[in-house]
Amino acid sequence: MAQTSLPALAAGEGGLSKYLDEIRRFPMLQPQEEYMLAKRYREHGDRDAAHRLVTSHLRLVAKIAMGYRGYGLPIGEVISEGNVGLMQAVKRFEPEKGFRLATYAMWWIKAAIQEYILRSWSLVKMGTTANQKRLFFNLRKVKGQIQALEEGDLRPEQVTTIATRLGVTEEDVISMNRRLSGDTSLNAPIKADSESGGEWQDWLVDESESQEARLAESEELDNRRQLLKDAMEVLNDRERRIFEARRLAEDPITLEELSSEFGVSRERVRQIEVRAFEKVQKAVKKGARELERPRREIEALPAS
Repeated sequence: MAQTSLPALAAGEGGLSKYLDEIRRFPMLQPQEEYMLAKRYREHGDRDAAHRLVTSHLRLVAKIAMGYRGYGLPIGEVISEGNVGLMQAVKRFEPEKGFRLATYAMWWIKAAIQEYILRSWSLVKMGTTANQKRLFFNLRKVKGQIQALEEGDLRPEQVTTIATRLGVTEEDVISMNRRLSGDTSLNAPIKADSESGGEWQDWLVDESESQEARLAESEELDNRRQLLKDAMEVLNDRERRIFEARRLAEDPITLEELSSEFGVSRERVRQIEVRAFEKVQKAVKKGARELERPRREIEALPAS
């Protein structure tokens, strides 16, 4: 399943536009069709089945790669690295686990792209600590969440918010924002001739390209909800009531109210709450190990 079997991604914006048009032609797979193709490849080494699995997810790779456009690297190379991650995912995908390929592949695609970016950026330039790396890859997302979209330095209150959310210092936020300030505008044309090529944001909001990304994100959220639901089975009725009332309710009930409800002291309610949280946390971690298997496989790979 060589990368050369995929649509060619020529250098330059014109080549990228042609590539995006070409991968739109590959149809998305229905769940049962995807399952049967994955079984054929896994059990019989059917390369045609693997090729269909890969090409049907090229739009997902491109969609994810667009989120990494601000690191000053050729977008074509970012997509190519993401495609390598996709092929690794297809090789290791086990359809019997019950997940869609898009959900599984997102780990591998993002890991391949991030590894490429880390190799390409000087560690001196981006920082070496875990916090700085987290800031490096999440700054733009948080800026978008708080609508810090203007160019130049962040406002003081924006710096404070970002630092708090990402668990880094305000100085790190200011420094990293300045280092990454050369983002390419989404209003830039895909081709030099904007009338024929359109703008990046036009492609990004195209519904036809976002279905698999939405599917994967939706499945990931559903998986987390199911993990929590399953984990709460370890609680007895009283623990469940207190846990839900204190940890899950939009308007948490006070210790005093629960103390009256169960006829115990506020301190006893607090102890039950802490114990219930610890039990649920342990059960969630146990259930998450299987979901985290793709990440562990990535981390176990030898360094290139």
